[in-house]
Amino acid sequence: MNNVSDSRTEPPAAESIRGEAPHARVPISIERSLGALAMGLICLISFANVVVRYATDVSFAFTEEFSVFLMVIMTFVGASLAFATNENIRIVFLLDRLPPRARLTCEVLAALASFFMFALIVWYGGELTWDEYRFEQTSPGLGYPTWIYTIWLPILGFVILLRILGRLIATIRGRA
Repeated sequence: MNNVSDSRTEPPAAESIRGEAPHARVPISIERSLGALAMGLICLISFANVVVRYATDVSFAFTEEFSVFLMVIMTFVGASLAFATNENIRIVFLLDRLPPRARLTCEVLAALASFFMFALIVWYGGELTWDEYRFEQTSPGLGYPTWIYTIWLPILGFVILLRILGRLIATIRGRA
């Protein structure tokens, strides 16, 4: 039986301390707190709905609408946190085997591609929000204006753009 220990070191793409963002000017605790708040509210709303439905055979009308909204908030806040802490999803099998200059080039290209994608989300999310506001579209469940839900796409997308930009600058300066 071979008793070989895994001597693999941390890949260069994740050299910074896990879960930290020393280069960030805005603390990442904001994203962590907002994500935890959204998750807690989803749990609370869902639990209350289950209890009320079990006890009275009546469902809260707002639970699905608010839960989906909070899930979108949680997803975007989580993406912002992932970019800030350099823990966004990526495949580094080949990246770790490249020379430092090529690795840096790949990291910059990936950051630029992510930046472009979220810029599209900001742009089209803003257009969607404006259309929903302009045409006074309301949600089917509660009748609330739908722009109060979709306005978070461009706002949080912009926050993600700033986090990507911060990560890109830190990567280029060698502090990532």
